[in-house]
Amino acid sequence: MGSEERTLKLVMNLDRAAIEAKLEQVRKAAEAKNLSDLANMFQGIQGMPHAQIEQRVKSALKWLMGKPEHNQILAQLELVEINLPNLK
Repeated sequence: MGSEERTLKLVMNLDRAAIEAKLEQVRKAAEAKNLSDLANMFQGIQGMPHAQIEQRVKSALKWLMGKPEHNQILAQLELVEINLPNLK
């Protein structure tokens, strides 16, 4: 098994706590870049129902499309999106 395959498996195994932690990182990164609309999407995300988190992640991804200066935040959200089925 190549290292790329192992990395993908690890990335796809984020649990709720890891997803919420990643979204907290997204919120802090957005605040640091003065993206208050984006940061507000992830305020109080802990314990939020799956459907609400999924909606906010998808809205944020749409908001970031076409903004290459925010690719780092976009990549974190894409990682979360891949792991949304793991939310319980």
